[in-house]
Parts: sequence; structure tokens; C-alpha cells
Amino acid sequence: MSQPTQPGPLTGETAKINSSLDMNSCEKRPSQNADIEIYVDPVIEKRILRKLDSHLAPIFMSLYFLSYLNRSNIGNAAVAGMNDQLNLSAGQYSTVVSVFYATYVGLIFPLVLALRKMKPHRAMTVMATGWSLVTIGTAFCKSYGALVACRLLLGVCEAGFFPCISLYMTMIYNRQEQGLRFAYLFSSMALSGMFGGLVATGITYIGTAGGLRAWSWLYIIEGVVSLTIVPFVWFGLPENPAQAKFFTAEELEVLAARELKRREYMGDSKFSWAQVRSVLGHWRIYAAASVQFLQDIVLYGFSTFLPSILRNDLGYTGLQAQYLSVPVYALGGISFFVAAMLGDRYGLRGSFLAFLDVFAVVAYLLILLVPISGVKYFACYLVALPLYCGAGLNEMWIANNTAPHYRRATAIGFSQAIGNLAGIVSGQVYRGAPYRLGNWFSFACTVLAMMLIAVQIMYFRRLNAHKSRIQRGEIADDRVGEEGEDNLEFRYIY
Repeated sequence: MSQPTQPGPLTGETAKINSSLDMNSCEKRPSQNADIEIYVDPVIEKRILRKLDSHLAPIFMSLYFLSYLNRSNIGNAAVAGMNDQLNLSAGQYSTVVSVFYATYVGLIFPLVLALRKMKPHRAMTVMATGWSLVTIGTAFCKSYGALVACRLLLGVCEAGFFPCISLYMTMIYNRQEQGLRFAYLFSSMALSGMFGGLVATGITYIGTAGGLRAWSWLYIIEGVVSLTIVPFVWFGLPENPAQAKFFTAEELEVLAARELKRREYMGDSKFSWAQVRSVLGHWRIYAAASVQFLQDIVLYGFSTFLPSILRNDLGYTGLQAQYLSVPVYALGGISFFVAAMLGDRYGLRGSFLAFLDVFAVVAYLLILLVPISGVKYFACYLVALPLYCGAGLNEMWIANNTAPHYRRATAIGFSQAIGNLAGIVSGQVYRGAPYRLGNWFSFACTVLAMMLIAVQIMYFRRLNAHKSRIQRGEIADDRVGEEGEDNLEFRYIY
């Protein structure tokens, strides 16, 4: 039996390995010492994770918080007087919501494939600067056409940000570590909904100041806040986490061993069109992308139109609609955080998602069939339980079950491109109170998503059972390779 290799001085072959662990080479090839068990000190590894979290999580959370806030605050702006000042009809407002995704979706796939060739801190800095300036510019729109133009530009600036940051995290964290880190991101999305409602509530009291109405100040304040984060992204996001200055020599040694261990099954990271085709040629990616689309219908429809639903359907005032949306978003963030951590602990993604979707099914039936406003508001909390989990857990499920790198990049990029088409559709089905079309559509999407999730769970269980039979020698080894998903140690999660 081979003995584990123990950490030693950061010299020789290990030093060479460590020096190559950057964003362009991690997961480069399987370990050449396959007969030697790679030892990773668990105590030092925990210390490494704490340092990575303390340095990266605040930046990622701030970026995602602000990007989603600047995208979704149009719902708060509408309630704060934008629609009245610009004389927007219900159809025009729905178009303004949807048009953002025309440019956003078109650029997702190429950007996520190009991430390894880009400098992450530069790319994210440019994106954050762009969406901040566009957000500020939106405050000065005087017509429907100008507002459409700003939304199109915002889509360009934010395109690819979430899939790129998701892929970046999969390069750093192991599969069983990713749930908590994705939870950081989606809790930021929930916070953006809460923050947008709170800010909009406060700004409502401003009225008209400096020749600008409250909704314009909403965009200005949020855009300026976004700009203040840009320097922290440029100087604070390490280009090469594996060689970051905040690690000690001992930690770099363990980090090198950790990356070697990941390479044993993550496979070759060199770009290959064959990897791209292998993903796009399999039915499973279309099922996963369809689930992403169906869950995003609920996410974008509900989160964007919640203030309008509360005011125009449930009968609350504009001010009440702003602050009553805050606890709903909060519950959604808490729900995702719990589901992500439990998913890491028990190795489950799709199973949790299917369970949580049951609450959305019940919620939409209450909203559609019960005429009492209090019951409908309670149902909003039920929708919140799977609200962020729907898109977030499915994205993690795709990332966790796809390897090596460019298969994963293709799967993430494709699913995000298809999923975000929901932003276009949701704006068209939620066209006016009492939003029955939008709610029925969301109900149907949730039911269909649960069916597709069940199909994938059964499929992944069968694949795992097949690998187990190969390992036990019960059937012939029919694998086409030994890397990534073909590795016998790679187990699909469900």
C-alpha cells in the first residue's frame, strides 16, 4: 500500500507545481504520480479556505449585490414615479424590463469560454465600472427610447458576470466547498432586493430635489455606490489565488498538493472544441438549461415585479409595497443559504431544489385562487423559499456534475444563456395587474421544472451505479477516457 506524501519544504518538484498553479493552468493534467496518495493537511486546508473566503467573499458579494441591484431596481423605480414621469404604458414598462436580456444573453456564452484568457480582476473592474456609469445615466432619461437604450447598455456591461464569477469559484473551491460560496452570492441577491426596497422607501420621502424626482435619485445613489467598489476589485482581487501574497510558504505547499489532488479527476484544461461539442451534443445539458430557464422565470418575474404586485394586485400603497417586499427577499436569502450548506454536507442539489419547488406550487395556487390580500402576501413568503434556490442550486448542480474545465465552462455558459432568456419572457407575461398570466405561467414552469429535475436525478443515480459495477468488476469497462467525468472516482451528485 502506498504511503501518503507528507508536506515538506517548498522546494523541488512541489515548488514547480505551485508556480504553475494559476488561472490558466490549474487542473492542467492528472497527477503523474498516480501510484502515490496525495496528502492534504486538513488543518492547514481549513486555514487556506478561511483566508480565501475572507479575501474573496466580500469582493464577490459586493459585486453581485450591486450588479443585481442595478438590474432589478427598475421595479422600485417604477413604484417611485418613473412610469408616471416618462408616461410609460404597461406594455412599454414590460419591454423595458425585458430588453436588458437581449444584449445580456447574447454575450454570456463567448465571455464564459474566454475567461481563462482574460485577467479576472481587469474584466470584473471594467464590467463594474460600466454598469455603474450606465446606472447613473439612467437617472437622466427623459423618454421611453432613452430608457430602452440604457437597459441595452446595462445588459452589455453585466453580460457574463455571474457565469464568469461562478466558473472562477469552481477553479478555486472543491465541489463539496462550493455550495457555501454560491450561497454568499445568492444571499447578496436577496440583500439587493432588501436594500432596493429600503432605499426606495427612504428616497420616496425626498420627493423632488435638484430638479430630479425620487426615482432618478434612486439610480444616482446606487450607481455612485457601485463606483466606490471598483478600486477594491482592481487592487483586491488576486489574479492568481494559488500564489496570493496572503498565503504563507506552508499554506502554499498544501495548496499545491490540494490542486494536484483536484487534477486527478478534473482532467485536461487545454481548450478543445471536442469538449464543447461533447456537452452540446448531450440531452442532459438541454434538460439542465431548461430547468435554469424555468426557475429563472420565477426568479425574474417575482423579484422584479414584487413591488408592483404588492401595490397593484394586493392593494398596498407605494410606500407599503416597498417595505413589505424587504422581509420576503430576506427569507429567500436565508432559504438559499441553508439549502446550499445542507447540500454541501449531504452531497445533494437537485433533490433539495425539487423539495423547495413544492412550496412555490402551493404559493401560486393561493395567489391565483384565494382573493384575500393577507393570504396572497403570505404566499409571497412561500414563493421566496425556492426563489433564489431555483437558479442557484441548479447552477451549482450543473457545475458540480460537469468536468473537465471547458466542459464545465460550456455547460455553465449555455445554461446561463438559455436561463436568462427568462428575463425577456417574464417581462412579457407580467404585463399588468392582477398578473394572472404571469402567475399561471410561473406555476406551470415550476411544475415542469420539478419533472425535469426528477428525470435528471434518476439519470445520475444510474450513472453512479454503472461506475460502481465497473469498479466491482461486474461489467466490462466501457469508458472512453479516464479524465473528468470518465474517472471512476468522479461521482455525480443529485
